[in-house]
Amino acid sequence: MRTQVAIVGGGPAGLLLSHLLHLQGVDSVVLERRSRDYVEQRVRAGVLEQGTVDLLRDCGLGERMQREGEVHEGVFVQFDQERVHIPFAELTGRSITVYGQKQVVRDLNERRSADGGQVLFEVDDVAVHDITTDRPSVTFTHEGRARTLEADFVAGCDGFHGVCRDAIPAEVRRVYERVYPFGWLGILAEVAPSTDELIYANNSRGFALHSMRSSTISRFYLQCAPDEPIENWPDRRIWDELATRLGTPGWELREGPIFDKSVTPMRSFVAEPLRHGRLFLAGDSAHIVPPTGAKGLNLAVADVDRLAEAITDHYRTGSETGLDEYSAACLRRVWRVQHFSWWMTSLTHRFEGPDQEFDRRLQQSQFDYLRSSQAAATTLAENYVGLPLR
Repeated sequence: MRTQVAIVGGGPAGLLLSHLLHLQGVDSVVLERRSRDYVEQRVRAGVLEQGTVDLLRDCGLGERMQREGEVHEGVFVQFDQERVHIPFAELTGRSITVYGQKQVVRDLNERRSADGGQVLFEVDDVAVHDITTDRPSVTFTHEGRARTLEADFVAGCDGFHGVCRDAIPAEVRRVYERVYPFGWLGILAEVAPSTDELIYANNSRGFALHSMRSSTISRFYLQCAPDEPIENWPDRRIWDELATRLGTPGWELREGPIFDKSVTPMRSFVAEPLRHGRLFLAGDSAHIVPPTGAKGLNLAVADVDRLAEAITDHYRTGSETGLDEYSAACLRRVWRVQHFSWWMTSLTHRFEGPDQEFDRRLQQSQFDYLRSSQAAATTLAENYVGLPLR
C-alpha cells in the first residue's frame, strides 16, 4: 500500500487530520486498533473550546454539532456551599459548546466514509519503520493478512498507550510527568441536568463536577482513589455524595437511573519533541492533561490543525518551515494548557497529607480572589474557552 500520510490511530485526532488533509487534496490512510463501534461508543470529553467549534464548522463538520450541541456562556465554581459564576461571554466574547467526543468521532467517521476515505479498523501488530528516511512505512496485520503501508509522513495519533511515541529513540526523547493521588469516578445518568452550566465544586469531602450531555442525560464526576473499585460506589452512595459536594442553599440535585460508571486516574504528561524525522506525534500520544480543564480533545484538535497546514504547505510549495516548527509551536500551547489544567485541579480537589489544611486555606483565598477580581475571573475564562488556535 502507498499513501502520502500514514495516520496511526482512528480517534478524533487521526480522523480529523485525515479529513483536513483530504480537503486540501492530500491522501492518507488511517489505521485503528479498535472496531469502529468501539471508537464511536467510548465515553470521553464533552466540552469544546470556541476554536474547536469554529474549526469543525469551517471544515464542514458542524451541522449536527450546531443542532445538538449546547452553547454555554459561563461556568460555576463552588467552594463548600458558596457558588460564583464566571461569565465567559461577558469577559471574553467567546463561549464553549457541550458536545460529546463520541459524537465528534461519529461525525468524522460518517464524513470520511462519504468522502471515500481509507480508514482501516481492527488492525494489529502495528510498527513504524524508517522514520528518519524519506520513505517511512508502517507494518500491520488486517483481516489476517500482513500489510505494509509506505508513506511520505507518519502521524502518530494513537494515544497514550500507542506505539508511535516509543518509535522516537530514548536518547532524543524527554518525558515530563506528574501522577495525581486521586482519580475521577465518572457516571452518566438518565436525568435532566440540575444546572444550565457546568459546576466545579471544591468540598471538604472532595471534588465534584456536574456536567451534561443533552437535555435528558447528565454527566457527573466525583474525586476518588485512583484505583477505586466500582463496587464501592453503589448508586445510592453516588447520589448522596453528589448532593453533599454540590449542595448549596435553595439548589436541588435531580436523580435518575445511572447507566455508566468508570474510574479514571489523573496525570499530566508531555513527551518532547513531537517530531522525529518523518514521524509527527499529535494528541494523547504526545501529551495528557488532567480532565479538570476540559482540554484533552481541544489540544489534539490544535495539534492536527497545525500539522495539516504544515503538510499541505509542504506539498504545495515544497517548504519545510511548517514541519520544522511544528513541535516547538505545539509545545508552547501544550505547556500553557498543562499549567491551566494543573491550576484548575489544584483549585478544586482535596489534597491529603500534613499540609492539607494549609492547602485548603490557599484554595479558599483563590476562590475569594475569583469572586472579587474581574482580572482573575477573566484569566480563568479566557483559558477555559480556549486561546486562539494560531
